Amino acid sequence: MSRLPLPRYPNGWFQVAYSDEVPAGAVLPLKYFGKDLVIFRDEDGVLAVLDAHCPHLGAHLGYGGRMEGKCVRCPFHAWLYDASGKCVSVPYSDKAPPARAKVRAWTVREVNGLVMVWHHAEGIEPTFEIPVNAEYGSDDWTPYEKARWKIKTHNQEMAENAVDSAHFHYVHGTVERPTSQATVDGVVLRVLSQTRMRTPMGKVSGTVESISHGFGYSVTRFTGIVDTLLAAGVTAIDEDYVDVRFSFMVRKQVDRAVTSTVGEHFMAEIKRQLAQDIPIWENKIYIDPPLVVDNDGPIGIFRRWTKQFYSEPGAAASRGLPVTAG
Repeated sequence: MSRLPLPRYPNGWFQVAYSDEVPAGAVLPLKYFGKDLVIFRDEDGVLAVLDAHCPHLGAHLGYGGRMEGKCVRCPFHAWLYDASGKCVSVPYSDKAPPARAKVRAWTVREVNGLVMVWHHAEGIEPTFEIPVNAEYGSDDWTPYEKARWKIKTHNQEMAENAVDSAHFHYVHGTVERPTSQATVDGVVLRVLSQTRMRTPMGKVSGTVESISHGFGYSVTRFTGIVDTLLAAGVTAIDEDYVDVRFSFMVRKQVDRAVTSTVGEHFMAEIKRQLAQDIPIWENKIYIDPPLVVDNDGPIGIFRRWTKQFYSEPGAAASRGLPVTAG
């Protein structure tokens, strides 16, 4: 069971892969939101994510399944499923596939080189979209440098770090406690901070702007010696763990060595800070309401923003949906 008195799987967009991990013809297994899934890309480049198990006799389409044109063929009895999750062929039967021969298709978007799926406990269609980052694919910026972790925590616990000003000094050793301001615009939370960090190149001052689009996706832009972008995806795997992907980009300098050196130091610092947070996240409890004091940061604004991403208990069942439905 989740250690938080909150639904384990919030509503919103969540990363399940990178686009370049799923070339045409690929069929791969996934596990998110406590469910087995399969992702595949057809010959035309169209991507699909389905519930994984064939309703015939339960085979997992992601283990041994193969692409045939625009469909994925089950490895057990060769039933053929299209991107909508409908069975379109049973090769050894002269009759049309049974009406119930269908698996749920998840709503998918590819944006900024990321594969995002929409999860909503009540089966509601997407209510917002992930914006395109101008930096992604630009010749002025480096390609993604990727990092990944599996952490025993909750999306909300990780996201709250952005507004927890005090911990940056006491946990991460920032030169000064950063000053942070938070604003909310619907599903978007913006946090603007001024900070100073120690690096192998000395103390670095900079502006950090974090923009979160729900719990699953955020973009942090750091302006200092070299502009740096971090796209972060945090997706619940099951009742205990989240899958964390960090994708770093650095604005190119005339001197490539400067780009590489400063970028590497910045990425190393972010990874160092995350490593310091992990044992805290994995062993803390959720306090609600929090006992907030002056200079803690805009935690109250954050907590109020979070409430829109949870369905009321029992909402899924009232709509005739499984509790874990997306």
